[in-house]
Amino acid sequence: MEKNIFEARPAGYAYLLNMFGLEGMPHWHSSLVSSSGTHRSKVQDGAIEDIYPVRYWPGEKVGDHLEFAMKYDGVNLGLLARIFEKTPQGKIAEYIKSKPTGKYARRIWFFYEFLTGKQLPVDNITSGNYVDALEAKDYYTVLNGEKSQRHRIVNNLLGPKSFCPIVRRAKNLSKLDSSDLRKKCEDIITAYPPRLLRRALNYLYNKETKSSFEIEHIKPNTSRTEKFITSLELAEKEDFCEKERLIELQNRIVDLRFKDTDYRESQNYVGQTIAYQKEIIHFICPKPDDLPSLMEGLIDSHKRMKAGSVSPVIHAAAIAFGFVFLHPFEDGNGRIHRFLIHNILSLQGMVPRGLMFPVSAVMLKNPSDYDASLEKFSRPLLQLVDYRLDEMGRMTVENDTACWYQYMDMTSQAEALYEFVTKTIEEELVEELSFLANYDNTKMAIQDIIDMPDRLIDLFIQFCLQNNGSLSVRKRSAHFDFLTDVELKAMEQALKYGYNRPD
Repeated sequence: MEKNIFEARPAGYAYLLNMFGLEGMPHWHSSLVSSSGTHRSKVQDGAIEDIYPVRYWPGEKVGDHLEFAMKYDGVNLGLLARIFEKTPQGKIAEYIKSKPTGKYARRIWFFYEFLTGKQLPVDNITSGNYVDALEAKDYYTVLNGEKSQRHRIVNNLLGPKSFCPIVRRAKNLSKLDSSDLRKKCEDIITAYPPRLLRRALNYLYNKETKSSFEIEHIKPNTSRTEKFITSLELAEKEDFCEKERLIELQNRIVDLRFKDTDYRESQNYVGQTIAYQKEIIHFICPKPDDLPSLMEGLIDSHKRMKAGSVSPVIHAAAIAFGFVFLHPFEDGNGRIHRFLIHNILSLQGMVPRGLMFPVSAVMLKNPSDYDASLEKFSRPLLQLVDYRLDEMGRMTVENDTACWYQYMDMTSQAEALYEFVTKTIEEELVEELSFLANYDNTKMAIQDIIDMPDRLIDLFIQFCLQNNGSLSVRKRSAHFDFLTDVELKAMEQALKYGYNRPD
């Protein structure tokens, strides 16, 4: 029996990519139309494949499959940009003229002109309601986006053409409530006296700095550490997402020999040398020629989200992860990426004044989750970049890759940051504040037993915590041989009580 031509045929983006012989970054949703059976779905590694019954088949025309993609696959600006490059203007214009007031036709029209910068031979719409470019129930969007009278579309995208991330309202983000996260912070800090919070802040700045460098296996000198802490202290007051400020920040936190005066002019990549002239490539950065436009777009996107009341976590994820994927400097990109998370969360009012989140400490404790958030973009990107390495390890990218950095789907990165922020509030902050409170109580109890210098009290507490609440014989003989047995026992009891350590 001859196989039905409709058996599991790709539709929407998948159909158009096949038609034009295009490759693209994996999309979260793909569609097939089958000649038999009912609607069914498959989920694998977070990607959804829907198989629709034959009545869903849209037809053979480009416009039909673009509309199908808008309805069922969602908006993917990178794929749309590549498809529009290959589609004759006349075919798009013909489809739009056939449905001049349809919301999907108007969106496709708007996206075509937004992404290509070309105007279609289609007359302006002169009446009718405005339609959002992105459905706010499905995507994070800016409020009060500008109106395009020509298309009767409200542009509520997160960025301009040169850098426009997409973040879907995925299931894991449905519980994201910025005001609730802020309230959790406020509830935590009201349980502690202001004096302890001031001390905690200094400690948290140090911990965040140390963790951010440690993620990259770097041991900074005292000067670089202090400069990074000084920058963190300014993060709640000043907007660093401007070209001059980013360069200034890079100069502060890197070795003096690797200061940049502008964005990099060489092709960067992240790799691992496994043998002589043998590299494993993990991530390929944008071409240096593409950087000025991409970075200008990222900064404009930041301003747009800041003015458009986008959720602070979504805003921070899109800009901070966007920054590290653009990799605009020769050195310091990872630290600046994590710094921008603090900067944006503070500027957007999610972090109460006088507090900071040691997010890097949580990333350091959960390295596989952090790596996964980066690899969700970097791994599939490798399949789309044609490159060569010379004998000195210098890379040349030989194809056009800009659109994959311009139009990133950053849903996975937003989900990861939301989890990191939640763990920071519910675990890291509570743990650090409780530790300091316990330390203060223990210190006072020890001072009631014996009046000795703070340095020795710190050392005693440290040694005991490392040894299940007791001072080892060796440490006692080396540092505390002046203590009587009665004093030692009382001090150990005070520590166990202060830190809730059972006997």
